[in-house]
Amino acid sequence: MKIIDAHSHLWLRQDTSWNGMKISPLPNGRSMFLGEEVQMLPPFMIDGRNTAEVFISNMNYAQVSAAVVVQEFIDGQQNEYLDVVRRQYHDRFFVCGMADYLHPGFFAEAADLIDSGFPGIAIPAHRIITDKKRVMLNSEEMMRMFKLMEERGVILSVTLADGDTQVAEMREVIQECPRLKIAVGHFGMPTREGWHEQLSLARYENVMMESGGITWLYNAEFYPFPSAIRAIKEAIDQVGIGKLMWGSDYPRTITAITYRMSYDFVSKSTELTDEEKACFLGENAREFYGFQHLVDLPYVKNMSE
Repeated sequence: MKIIDAHSHLWLRQDTSWNGMKISPLPNGRSMFLGEEVQMLPPFMIDGRNTAEVFISNMNYAQVSAAVVVQEFIDGQQNEYLDVVRRQYHDRFFVCGMADYLHPGFFAEAADLIDSGFPGIAIPAHRIITDKKRVMLNSEEMMRMFKLMEERGVILSVTLADGDTQVAEMREVIQECPRLKIAVGHFGMPTREGWHEQLSLARYENVMMESGGITWLYNAEFYPFPSAIRAIKEAIDQVGIGKLMWGSDYPRTITAITYRMSYDFVSKSTELTDEEKACFLGENAREFYGFQHLVDLPYVKNMSE
């Protein structure tokens, strides 16, 4: 079974702002994040850099063959760095570009990213709602971008605000662009009211749901996350296993658990079939994102074993 991570992040320097508040790196993997100090990275990542090379080391250890790299406003735009990653590690990463959707003119920026070879575009849509403005997903400029993506075969990775806040907008996008391939992130936020509204989007032909951040959502329960397994089973019942993909939300989630733990609570579960595990952990993502040459990663025994 080849494993693919459908939701991860990379950055060289996390130095930006959102909603009028700063996000900037601190020593020992910490960040100043929206007014508070948090452990953004594992403490051994002491320089604040979240690089492809460190991620690949984690992927190799955890036997994860490939990963989809999305973007988030709280990390700052990383297009320049991710273009290098895309070219250098094309067999390991599917990389999404990101435009500045909070300011008019982002269509041209997204078009340039597509022309430069980015196979996906990420929209952290929950961040385009701020205290001062709200950018609608079905706005004229957004729809122009989505139609271009549909025409060029570029995949949309999108994370939505809690519940049904943006679901009606997203339905309009799906109906206007029926050939646009869309991956909805954070598993639709299953711990929030209105989860089923987001989950229902996966009933559309070209829409998938990926579980990036699910271990964060159930962090209070902790490993092996039995409620997360129940959410996966419920999603299977609602939309079918063929619509679901595993995502880790690396690196933020591995401050609490190891990277392997972010998926092996699924692989070790007795409540899912082997076929369901294979589809969820890799096969669905392989087909959806078009991965062709996945590396073989044999298990290497731990020194402590």
